[in-house]
Amino acid sequence: MKQLNKLFLALTVAAVTFSINPVWAAWEPTKPVEFIIPAGPGGGADQMARMIQGIITKNNLMKQSVIPVNKSAGAGAEGFLAMVGAKGDPHKIVITLSNLFTTPLATGVPFNWRDMTPVAMMALDQFVLWDNADKPYKTAKEYIDAAKAAGPGKFKMGGTGSKQEDQIITVALEKATGAKFTYIPFKGGGDVAVQLVGNHIDSSVNNPIEAVAQWRAGKLRALCVFDEKRMPYKDKITPTQSWYDVPTCKEVGVPTDYVMLRGIFMAPGVSQEQVDYFIGVLKKVRETPEWKKFMADGAFNQTFMTGQDYVNWLGKNEALHVRLMKEAGFIAQ
Repeated sequence: MKQLNKLFLALTVAAVTFSINPVWAAWEPTKPVEFIIPAGPGGGADQMARMIQGIITKNNLMKQSVIPVNKSAGAGAEGFLAMVGAKGDPHKIVITLSNLFTTPLATGVPFNWRDMTPVAMMALDQFVLWDNADKPYKTAKEYIDAAKAAGPGKFKMGGTGSKQEDQIITVALEKATGAKFTYIPFKGGGDVAVQLVGNHIDSSVNNPIEAVAQWRAGKLRALCVFDEKRMPYKDKITPTQSWYDVPTCKEVGVPTDYVMLRGIFMAPGVSQEQVDYFIGVLKKVRETPEWKKFMADGAFNQTFMTGQDYVNWLGKNEALHVRLMKEAGFIAQ
């Protein structure tokens, strides 16, 4: 009988232990997660990464902390190479923008998005043509006409980085309209907005979130959005305008469009279980009121993708950027 009692006790302890630490428990981080931002402070990628981190912390969506780290050197190559070099490490994630495609093409730095593990597309970001609200140009056409009349290079277009999305759009704008700008690169979209408010440049092609504060304050003017349809958000941002009130550039005779990825990747060599963990966390982020407000304030296209759909999209957009970079003469020789 004593032997039976001992066996029963042993089985009971094993069952309790098993229920507390089941062998099938899903993976989760065991130390803080580094959230790499391959861009400078204040820009769209930086703002989104820090918003995600803040939502995760506020809502206790992860047991471990998330630590945003800017690694912007080499047009973001520093951040991407850090990810590629972290093979098998599930405690690093990176937010991407179009420099995912443009930086290796422009610099020859040896990395490709396929060297990392796609997790999720969080949104697509818009680009808006902005000018200083004190200038007399009330529409995109008026501004472009003034730039053409001033002569090649007289008007300065500010953007984030060289041979990246802002300069790609500037070149496309020049080809579509005949205007010629002097392109001035800055470290981040926040810097660009400040330079435009200070009249150190004449225009920019910032993302909405990068200039919304200055627009709301009446310092900048949103001339047009580089997309095929208007942004759907109808709540007023300024006393007179919502994002929906900003016309598409095509509507006002500036036939140029471009949208940018805001996506999340992990290091190469991580497991599907680890990828699924972060997909689950990001889905919870998207359900929060803070995220929904952030999406509306920044006028994002809220497309969300994971798995093969995301991989297919990445492949198509890599091909698009190869074409755009070739047309602009930005491919490294």
